[in-house]
Amino acid sequence: MKRMWIASGILLSILALTLWHSAHITRFTQELTALLEEAEQYAEAGDWAQARQYNEKAHKQWEDNDVYLHVLFRHDNTDAIFASFHEVEEFLECEEGGEYSAANAKLIVQISLLAEAEQLTLQNIL
Repeated sequence: MKRMWIASGILLSILALTLWHSAHITRFTQELTALLEEAEQYAEAGDWAQARQYNEKAHKQWEDNDVYLHVLFRHDNTDAIFASFHEVEEFLECEEGGEYSAANAKLIVQISLLAEAEQLTLQNIL
């Protein structure tokens, strides 16, 4: 009976950590997406300095969580997002509106897909 309680405790701990991770990643990616969408609005209005500031804020948040992200996600996914941040920054620096918008949209989708892959859904389980 004691083994069953220990196994149940371990299983519940893993479930709790999984649910926490899923909620944390969802919140984290929503914050990044909001910052990148705000940057897009400033770029469309021609305020490139503000657009750069919001993009840099999002990039810093990504870098601040780099260890956590690299431990829990495939390196291909995190590296692609890291490269996309640099691509977006280059277009912001050159003030290339169309290219920036396309690269920023790609970055937002990559971040959203990262969060979607961590959700506890039937699609992800099967």
